[in-house]
Amino acid sequence: MAKIVGVCVSNRKGTSKKNINKAFLEAGKGIKGDAHSGFGHRQISLLARESIDKMRPALPELTEGSFAENLTTEGINLLELPIGTELKVGESVLLRITQIGKKCHARCEIFNKTGNCIMPKEGIFAEVIEEGEVEVGDKITITK
Repeated sequence: MAKIVGVCVSNRKGTSKKNINKAFLEAGKGIKGDAHSGFGHRQISLLARESIDKMRPALPELTEGSFAENLTTEGINLLELPIGTELKVGESVLLRITQIGKKCHARCEIFNKTGNCIMPKEGIFAEVIEEGEVEVGDKITITK
């Protein structure tokens, strides 16, 4: 079963995020109170726990939010989802995939420690179509 294992926010861009377990996702914006919330096509970032696990041998202390992702997932291959895919999260939230990976303009703390970072290759981005609350344990289903 695909599910949410981290709901992460930060109050500044360019830093790792903290897992707060539950948050409200605003339609057209992102997680209420997160530094990356705003209009545009990258309102929410997602990264799979399975991707994070690839980096654990080099950095065993990695947790949900270490790569500045908003939602950490488990049990779904995010990289197989084409742009335009819609995901239902929990009872009411609907996300639409808008971007796969990103260009890393400044090397992050993890890259500086290990010479590698998975977010630019394995992170995906989405816009919030239907808002609502998301929390750790919520089921993820592909709706379109």
